[in-house]
Amino acid sequence: MRQNLREIEMKNITNIQKFSIHDGDGIRTTVFFKGCPLKCEWCHNPETQRFEKEMQVDREKCTGCGTCASVCPNGAVRMTEDHRPSWDPKACTFCGKCENFCPAGVREIVGREYTVKELTKELMKDQMFYEESGGGVTFSGGEVMSMDMDFILAMAKELKRQDVTLTIDTCGYVPYERFEKILPYVNTFLYDVKVMDPELHKKYMGTDNKLILENLIRLSQDGARIYIRIPTIKEVNGNEENMKETIAFLKQHDIHPAGVNLLPYHDTGSGKYAKLDMEYKGTDLHAPDKEEMEALAALFVNAGFTNTKIGG
Repeated sequence: MRQNLREIEMKNITNIQKFSIHDGDGIRTTVFFKGCPLKCEWCHNPETQRFEKEMQVDREKCTGCGTCASVCPNGAVRMTEDHRPSWDPKACTFCGKCENFCPAGVREIVGREYTVKELTKELMKDQMFYEESGGGVTFSGGEVMSMDMDFILAMAKELKRQDVTLTIDTCGYVPYERFEKILPYVNTFLYDVKVMDPELHKKYMGTDNKLILENLIRLSQDGARIYIRIPTIKEVNGNEENMKETIAFLKQHDIHPAGVNLLPYHDTGSGKYAKLDMEYKGTDLHAPDKEEMEALAALFVNAGFTNTKIGG
């Protein structure tokens, strides 16, 4: 018997951000999905990199009281000799008891289940703001296009049925068949073009950019509305050479984006890494200064991409 699409469950949602104004047109509700095929050194959402659930712990604020260990029914949390909690992910069932009973509130399960029905209900609470501002819903991450496509398709169809616009924020590193399936239900793609040099791309993102650029060409040929987004880092791509290569690529393949956004590097997510037992590798990265950013934006404007701006 075929499963009811509205009962399909997605286990990889980390956050639902209300009143977002940087993830597409108007006022939007942005859904962050967990899991990404890239490993960008400056990623400001490290909790969305891995595909599985995780336990996020603010060790600096942990008092070492031992409550988490005492309430864990599976022995997944144990206290060390120096009175610090140690977590065994293999034994953890993510029952939530350690999170709920922690007096200091330093433990948080990252990744929550939603059915299509549940998520639609949550998103439609903001319908009035969508209608008044020309906004809608944005799927972000992580990489939403690497999620369970049955769920993503069911959500996209449901939002279209309810007359809510859908924007997809993507790195583009997935088989194009996934884009083909969802294209009829998506109003806008926010498409990351991080750096043109394939070796630099591999160095900072973990893979080259061949598939990403091929998918961008095909999306444009298939009539998608696309915003090009370029996270701009002085040491990686924040230079005239890379931006001119990007412009040349867009022109060569007759890609006419609805806009180009140059997004200055920031390290606001760096504090999350330690909570996830991850290393932040972007400590030596910087944003170009104001004058440099304006000069880079001017390259696009002078090349005919007049809807270019700094920021989201």
